[in-house]
Parts: sequence; structure tokens; C-alpha cells
Amino acid sequence: MRLPAYALEKSDKPSALDTPKDVCAKSHRPMPKRDSLITRLRNIGTSLEQSKKALALIGLGSVGVESQRLDDFSDLDFFAVVQTGAKAEFLGSLSWLSAICPIAYCFRNTPDGYKLLFADGIFCEFAVFEERELRQIPFSPGRMIWRKDGVPETLAQPEPARNPQGRPSEEWLLGEVLTNLYVGLNRFRRGEKLSAMRLIQGHAVDRLVELLDTIEPAAPSSRDAFVPERRCEERFPFAARELGSFAQGYQKSPESALAILAFLERHFQINLFLKQAILDLCAPAQT
Repeated sequence: MRLPAYALEKSDKPSALDTPKDVCAKSHRPMPKRDSLITRLRNIGTSLEQSKKALALIGLGSVGVESQRLDDFSDLDFFAVVQTGAKAEFLGSLSWLSAICPIAYCFRNTPDGYKLLFADGIFCEFAVFEERELRQIPFSPGRMIWRKDGVPETLAQPEPARNPQGRPSEEWLLGEVLTNLYVGLNRFRRGEKLSAMRLIQGHAVDRLVELLDTIEPAAPSSRDAFVPERRCEERFPFAARELGSFAQGYQKSPESALAILAFLERHFQINLFLKQAILDLCAPAQT
């Protein structure tokens, strides 16, 4: 895959956006990653401001309202909000980012944005929206990093009606886990081990994670409304001790299914007919 020309740009001339501590400056003493992320986000805001065609920069996740989670393993998630008609320009040329630090790799992962790796190791996931678009999509509340005069702070908050839907019922989640085990085990017996692994150790576990707060009080930790498995180990430390047995690998879907079934039985009433059908499908792996 050939990277766009701007992804390979390098310049020995200092950028107007550089600061004395910028990790992309010619310094041999880079800042800690956390500080570098904060500085990079501020510089992106400055770049957007200098473009004269942007309205706001909204930080999301650990560089948004959940800044207490920011650490050396974080990346930059953000929305660039631009003037009507300017979106194609900001997506077509990433010079507003490469002017801050050379881009080592990027690809357009959605119609609205990119995943991008700067040459200094800072990773970004971002999208570019016009204001009217941003008001029509669901997203977790963000933090305003920069905004043009007159742009309201509330732009960093999703429209109330656009917030993620409430969680599914316990009955639905339990049914999904059990039927994913059953279908996945049939695929395993057929020889479709990859598909079986994804159903049992992926989809079934995803739904099981959503059930955990009915079993164990969640410890203080932020919940990702769109990706429930995020920070699962922090939120449910006791259940997390068993997570490894639910995902034992490509060859061990039956063993993983049995561990999931045993866990569910300790906490929920399981349909006995479906339970036996799952056990029967696991039997060959137990002999």
C-alpha cells in the first residue's frame, strides 16, 4: 500500500507549532508519553486554528473527559470540527497534522477519518465532521480542546436523543451467550474452528461481559458505552480471574464453552435441555 505523499514529508525547518519541549523537535530528551500526548493535542488545536477553516477540536476518551485514565499506553482520539464545505479538504490532505510531526503511517478507516501513527510513536484515531454532521451521530461526551470564538462548549456533548441505547435485557444477553455456545460448538464439530472460536470465545464472551454487573458490583472505573469489554479487569476484578478460561484458544473452543457454561450455572438459571445439548457437543473433547 502506497502512503500519500504527505505521509512521507520531512522537514528540517522548525514548524511554527513546535514548542521547546515538542517531541518532534530536534531534542534528544523526549518527554514522557503522557506529556507528549497532551502537547500534541494542543498543537493540533493550534494547527486547526491557523487553518482558518476549523471550528473546534474535541478530545475523546482518555484525552477527553476521562483524562484520569491517560497514561503511557494511551493514544489520541479526537474529532476535528470544520466549516461547512471544508471537510473534504481536511481529509484529502493531512498537512495540518504532518506540519506538527512527520506521519509514518496512516490509512482512512472510515469515510470520516483515519488511523495514524506519527514518526515519534504517537498514535491517533480521528474523524473530521462539519457541525451539522456531529449533531447527528452518537458519541461519548468529549472535552473541548480548542474552539473558535462563538462555538459553544456544548458542541463536545452528544445530543441527548443520540446517546447509546440502554443495555439489553438479562434474558436476551443470557440467551445470546448460550446459543452462541451451541452454534459455535456445532461449527467446531464440523471443522470450522476459526468461526467456532469467534462465536464462543468472542461473541459469547462479549455478551457475558455485559452480564457481569448483575453478578458483581462494578469497581470504580469508567465504562465504555460502545465497547463494554474495555477495562473489564478493573471493573470486575473477581470475575476477571476466570476470563482466561473463557478464551483458551483456537483448538480449545469446547473447553472454553464448558468454562463459560459452568460460570453461568453458578449465577443464572440455565435451560436444562440447552445445557445438555451443549454438554453433548463438548463430549468428544473430554474423552
